[in-house]
Amino acid sequence: MDYFLQQFINGLTLGGVYALVALGYTMVYGIIQLINFAHGEIFAAGGYMGVILLSFLAAHGLMETSPWLCLGLSMVLSMGYCAMLAMAVEKIAYKPLRHSSRLSVLLSALGMSIFLQNGLMLTQGVYDKAYPIGFTSGGFDIGTLHINYMQVIILGLTTVLLLALNTLVYKTRIGKAMRATAQDKVMSALVGINSNRVIAVTFAIGAALAAAAGIMVGLYYGSVRYDMGFVPGIKAFAAAVLGGIGNITGAMIGGLIIGMVEIMAAAYIPHGGEYKDVFAFVILILVLYFMPTGIMGENVDDTRV
Repeated sequence: MDYFLQQFINGLTLGGVYALVALGYTMVYGIIQLINFAHGEIFAAGGYMGVILLSFLAAHGLMETSPWLCLGLSMVLSMGYCAMLAMAVEKIAYKPLRHSSRLSVLLSALGMSIFLQNGLMLTQGVYDKAYPIGFTSGGFDIGTLHINYMQVIILGLTTVLLLALNTLVYKTRIGKAMRATAQDKVMSALVGINSNRVIAVTFAIGAALAAAAGIMVGLYYGSVRYDMGFVPGIKAFAAAVLGGIGNITGAMIGGLIIGMVEIMAAAYIPHGGEYKDVFAFVILILVLYFMPTGIMGENVDDTRV
């Protein structure tokens, strides 16, 4: 039982990261029916910006005196940077093709993904960059259950960000504009909603969440790599589809399921660690076979993003 609880916590930790990244996919799709395949590279860019800022602060001795303040500052700046990067990507790669065929937009998204990944490789190098993780090391025991501090940070921060996103979408003026644009772009424009601004804000919010996830992954595993966004990006997209593409709650649930399946498969199935990615996508295929619109179904009412 203790072993199961240990793996359950590990699954929640990984699933929370997938959920944050999946929200970017599902929000953008909810607004403009676009699969932003460059989103995984935004996630990686957030991880790199985090290590750059934390290393800079550590070099000036600030990490020794105020490590948590430095982490908070680095996360806010990284989220802001990735938000601006995502808005630039939308303006350059997607906005000119908004009225083109879906194939053209898809090719543009794939091209932007390759461009950003190679940009990270050329500017940051092909080798891993290590995070200064001394202040997050260690943990505590509850009986035979061991929980490290980074897991607590990830679970706590993920919960805060998900609650903040729900509040933004359902309780604020810009959230109402996002939901209106997702339902009917023509009618929302007629009542004075600037769809271009709403789309840009949607990209920015999704990118900020991905940047936070990138920093947490870097802190959890101790390093980042230029191509670290590809596999988590695909899994987060699978989580968004699994939960019901375009549905915020579905993306959260899908991310948790994918993370849990991956961890449990590695823990309980012989050689499961070698095939954990396969099990995650098998679950996705089964769900889509029996429920083609995902667990939460398609959004057709005001719960759409």
